Amino acid sequence: MPIPSARFPVFSACRRPSFRVAVAAVAGLGMLLGLGGCGQVGYYAQSINGHFTVLHAAQPVSDLLADPSIAPQLRARLIEAEQIRSYAVSALSEPDNGSYRSYADLKRPFVVYNVFAAPALSLKLRESCLLVVGCVEYRGYYSRESAEAYAAELHRDGWETFVAGIPAYSTLGYFDDPLLNTFIYLPRAEVARMIFHELAHQILFVRGDTAFNESFAVTVETVGVRRWLTAHPNAATEYERYDARRRQFRQLVDGYRGRLETLYESSEPDAQKVASKDALFASMRADYERLKASWGGYKGFDLWFASHLNNAKIGSFATYNQWVPAFMALLAEKHDDLPAFYAAVKTLSKRPDAERVAALTSLDHTSAAAASRDLDVTPMQARR
Repeated sequence: MPIPSARFPVFSACRRPSFRVAVAAVAGLGMLLGLGGCGQVGYYAQSINGHFTVLHAAQPVSDLLADPSIAPQLRARLIEAEQIRSYAVSALSEPDNGSYRSYADLKRPFVVYNVFAAPALSLKLRESCLLVVGCVEYRGYYSRESAEAYAAELHRDGWETFVAGIPAYSTLGYFDDPLLNTFIYLPRAEVARMIFHELAHQILFVRGDTAFNESFAVTVETVGVRRWLTAHPNAATEYERYDARRRQFRQLVDGYRGRLETLYESSEPDAQKVASKDALFASMRADYERLKASWGGYKGFDLWFASHLNNAKIGSFATYNQWVPAFMALLAEKHDDLPAFYAAVKTLSKRPDAERVAALTSLDHTSAAAASRDLDVTPMQARR
């Protein structure tokens, strides 16, 4: 089940499959046959097959670097990625294991494609309940065609949909995740961001709580990139320009998300809400064109605006950022000590759902202003 970090397919692996792993996967598929209809079985089957495709393509970085025929650009990127991987352990106290010590060229721009869906007059995303990870606000596929087919099915049932290409995922530490061609050529600090984010999922995962998991990982990646840039100032100029534009883009979308939420909660008739929604989307496109003009014609987010604007696309933003200010506040309480922060978050994760939300809400309310100054996030589907 590929999930956008939710980007963590349950059975995925990033090393060549052993006989034991293959048998386990086949046995798992056999177990699934008793779970329901053919559609559900087919979904899990494509997930297992997709994972084995990724895992079969992965090669140890050490082997690739020993090959004199490797392309110079790839060699440089793999060396940098391994340095980032070591930094994640030494400076951020992230897991020291085989993840991101191998590389796979998948011959496509994204590793998985995730489908988000929302009603016509709400930003509340449709949930899919899956094995191991619980209920999440998306459904992922290794094939764009399969993702679009599922989105079309939901659309016929009245849902607004958004298919997002996802460049990276985590297997929560069950397997060794690889570096991928889908993100290895991004700016160095962006590669660092993705590695730090995915490793954070190996530190902690709460079944069925996407906002908690993603907000925690985004907090770790944000702090990690800042610290990494301090240690690598030569990468700062390149990244700051790249990231400043992305933050402006996110501010634009977040602003309109708030306006849409206000509209949907209002007492206006539904027909008027639909008309107002269309007007807001038109205004958002115009504001983006003005923002892009201030960038000197930079077109990095044109693809996002090229497809239909709808509630599913806007709603997907909140999945990654809801509790980031609260986590930033908790980190500040721990004097920016990451191991102490991890321990506190693990303790928080064990509390009942209602208590966990109440604690995060309290952190958010009491430290919102300070935490907002530290907020530097964007959803993975916009990280291209």
